[in-house]
Parts: sequence; structure tokens; C-alpha cells
Amino acid sequence: MAALIAENFRFLSLFFKSKDVMIFNGLVALGTVGSEELFSVVAFNCPCSPARNYIYGLAAIGVPALALFLIGVIWNNHTWNVVAECHKRGVKNFSAAATFLLFGSIMGRAAVAPVTWSVISLLRGEAYICALSEFVKPSSLDKFPAEYGAEVLARFPCKDVPANLTKFRDEVTRRLKYESQLFGWLLIGIVAVLVFLTKCLKHCCSPLSYRQEAYWAQYRSNEDKLFQRTAEVHSRILAAKNVKHFFGFVALDKEEKELVQEFPVEGVQPSPQWNAITGVYIYRENKGFPLYSRLHKWAKGVEGNGPSPEGHEMLFLAS
Repeated sequence: MAALIAENFRFLSLFFKSKDVMIFNGLVALGTVGSEELFSVVAFNCPCSPARNYIYGLAAIGVPALALFLIGVIWNNHTWNVVAECHKRGVKNFSAAATFLLFGSIMGRAAVAPVTWSVISLLRGEAYICALSEFVKPSSLDKFPAEYGAEVLARFPCKDVPANLTKFRDEVTRRLKYESQLFGWLLIGIVAVLVFLTKCLKHCCSPLSYRQEAYWAQYRSNEDKLFQRTAEVHSRILAAKNVKHFFGFVALDKEEKELVQEFPVEGVQPSPQWNAITGVYIYRENKGFPLYSRLHKWAKGVEGNGPSPEGHEMLFLAS
């Protein structure tokens, strides 16, 4: 039983650590849906006041979407690769197409959560009704009393209206909810078409075959996993050596003692090596042989970052 539980936890760990873009985006979307539902239940409270409804309704949709977008940009590894690239080498070696695709990749990945938030908000309709109820023209409502104006219409989302206006409130709510949901479905359709066209364009413009591109994605994923795992062990062993040098001994557990004995660490990598393997990577070929990453390129001893005359260039879009 213990072994079965351990295997299940291992499977879940691998699943949630997967680099597959569709799985990652799906999890982000589901988390955003849950957050939006929680926000609507706990936090959303229309002020039902002229001039305030519009600002509050738009803020309820736009501000969380903006925050989610910025969080998505911050969490994207490509963002910090771009920062490192601009700081160390600049982007003069990138073609216009590669630069466009790079920023498109960052923006597209970061847009998953805010678009999901906006769609769910529009489908629910509460924020939209709150924002636009006061702008409904009384003349568009059959037999609406002339003595009432925008101030009463602004209170419709809170149902705080005179009894003789109940049917008008229901009509306004129904009309605005229809508009809100229509915009939500249109947004879903537009995003779906854009994703489809982007995927088609990516594969059509790629110099790689489908199988080689899949191999490239597997290589990058495995390289990243092995690099992180090795860096953790290397840093632990180096830290143990320095602590021992300071105190004269170091308190290690059994596993750490085995690591120190099995992997002797003589020193650290110089900064030029770290700079060489850090930054944005554009797919290159050297004399017909692919270079799948900056680390691969450094290991092969290839100098320079510009494409060779016989080489190809394609932005790395996989995570």
C-alpha cells in the first residue's frame, strides 16, 4: 500500500511539473476560474451610485486581469532570459521576426489567466450590469416613468428600487446580461481563432520537422531538469566544503555524505561560462548539425550568436 501511495504521489508530482504548454495553460485557466468565482462571492459589491458604478465595474474586470497578466509575465522564464540577453549582449543578433515571436510568446502565455478572468466575468455579467445600468436610455424602456433618471437606473444592480420599477429592473438586467455574455462568447471565439492561426503559423514557419521539434522540446525539458538537479547537488557540496573550511567540520546526514564522497567539487564555474549559457536562445545549426540550447552550443565550442549563412533561425517557444 505504501508503495502504491508513493507511486501515485510521484505521478501527480510529474504531472504538475510537466512542461507541456496545454497542461500548464489549463491549470492556469482552472485556477483563474476558481479565483473569479471566489471574488464574485466574497468581494464584488456594486456601489449602485451614478458615476461610481462604471468605474467599479470596469475595475472589477480590468484590474485583476492586469494583475494576472503582470504575474504571468514575471513567472515566465523567457522574460528574465530577455532581460539577461539585453543586459549582456543586446538584441542586435535577433531578426525582426524572432523578436516579434519572442515577445508574442511571453505575452501569449501571460494572457491566459487575464483572458480567462475577463471571459468568466463577462459570462457572469454582474460587473457589466453594474458598470452600464445607469447608461441605459429610459426612452428604450416601454412606459418607463419620466420622473426617474440615471440615479434610479444605477440602483438596479442592487435591486433597491421602487416596486413599480421592478419589471423595468428585470428587463434592464436581462438586456445587459445578454450583451455581457455575447461579448464573452465573442472573446472566446476570437481567442480560439488566434490560437489556431498562431499554431498553424508556428509550424508552417518552423525549419524543423514535427518529430525534430518534439525531440527539441524533450531535450530542453530534460536539460533543464538535469541542470537544476545537478546545480542543487553542486551548490550543496560546495557549501559543505566551505562550511567545513570555516568550522573544521560539517554536519551532514547520510545522503549528503554519500553525495560529497561520490561527486568531488573542485571549484566554481567562472562568470563567462554562466553568461554563455544564460539568455534567450534562437535555434541554430552549425554546419548542418543542430544546436538545441545555449548549453549545447557552449559544450560544442561554437562562438558567436549570429546565424551562419547556411544556418536556420527559429525562436524557441517551448517552455
